Amino acid sequence: MLDPALVALAERLQGICVGRHLTVATAESCTGGLVAETITAVPGSSAYYVGGVVSYADAVKRDLLDVPVATLAAHGAVSAQVAKAMALGCRARLGTSLAVSITGIAGPDGGSEAKPVGLTYIGLATRGSDDATASAEVHRFVLPGDRAAIRASAAAEALQWLITTAEASS
Repeated sequence: MLDPALVALAERLQGICVGRHLTVATAESCTGGLVAETITAVPGSSAYYVGGVVSYADAVKRDLLDVPVATLAAHGAVSAQVAKAMALGCRARLGTSLAVSITGIAGPDGGSEAKPVGLTYIGLATRGSDDATASAEVHRFVLPGDRAAIRASAAAEALQWLITTAEASS
């Protein structure tokens, strides 16, 4: 069962996006599609949500989201650079106004001193006047808790950032 607080965020996002004629896509790794699931749990989400990619494997990030192999090799899948590339690739591939990406280490294993469990990067790409002027920003988090808590917190952060960005759109 989905967290009612997440669903409330998705409902709020839907109202803003539909009212402003914005479309959204998602590119998720460590959340495994939780943002997409939350968005589509709200009736009427097809009015603004185009779709998403669960890109757990680097090959999927590369082949479906156009994340450069060199970026993955230089920075690793859990990095600001990959989150940015995922968001930009998702937005361009799916042709949306906004695209959010999430990559991180949800645990309980896989962390290191340099990249601890809970380290999460969320990217958000916005459409410019054309694809060449699209831009993306990235936020870095070290989220507390177990795997479920980290995934839920990452999804909440992504939805909230989408809401803030959509509200600021004209």
